[in-house]
Amino acid sequence: MATEVFRRHEKKYRVPAAAFEALQDKLSDFMELDRYNEGRFTYPICNLYYDTADSALIRKSLQKPAYKEKLRLRSYGSPPDLNSIVYAEIKKKVAGVVGKRRCAMPLGTAYAYLESGQEPPLTPEMNPQILHEITWMLRQGLQPAVVIAYDRRAFFCPTRPDLRISFDTNIRSRRYDLRLEDGDYGDLLLPADTWLMEIKTVGSFPLHLSHLLAEYEIYPASFSKYGTEYKQFLAGNPAPFPEWEVLPEAASVE
Repeated sequence: MATEVFRRHEKKYRVPAAAFEALQDKLSDFMELDRYNEGRFTYPICNLYYDTADSALIRKSLQKPAYKEKLRLRSYGSPPDLNSIVYAEIKKKVAGVVGKRRCAMPLGTAYAYLESGQEPPLTPEMNPQILHEITWMLRQGLQPAVVIAYDRRAFFCPTRPDLRISFDTNIRSRRYDLRLEDGDYGDLLLPADTWLMEIKTVGSFPLHLSHLLAEYEIYPASFSKYGTEYKQFLAGNPAPFPEWEVLPEAASVE
């Protein structure tokens, strides 16, 4: 059964373009590129977030509760067609620990399921328990809310399978054409020369990684793609780029 379940800590960092160039070169000394980066510097990720008509999920998330969750459809690479495999995914955060539970299915199947709430016939790629959890979320009256896309360069550590580092840029969104097959275009949420770095790990940071962050004065920051989009949506169009909340805690090390 090809089920994907993740549970890990995720820390985010704002990385200027100049620091990104140097940092990603040094990361290459002990990490390898994601398989989606083969033959290209970045690859697109496109997400269709689901929410209630009054945006209850994202409004709760912005209050920073101990528990919060989101539901989205995610595609990797070129815009999918209705037969392309995408992921219906629940993302949860409980007391600072991020969990992702997702099922792979064709895009057309995913649309029909998320619109009707009727679970599709099981395939080897689907976990019935995760489908039940998604179905329960759908009972809140969820509907397509926003498309958020970005270009990613990602690394994984061959000696630490739990350690992954991703860099996202050209983060863009739209509240129209709410279909993944329509493409990954939209309005920028951050300046084009800014990278959002995420370090994802089950354990603590390797010492050499913490030294790299200190060398380039890169500090943890609070940033939510969907949360930022929602704030800008409320502020009206065009909205100014947001200020980042720099967090005081330092990264833990081994």
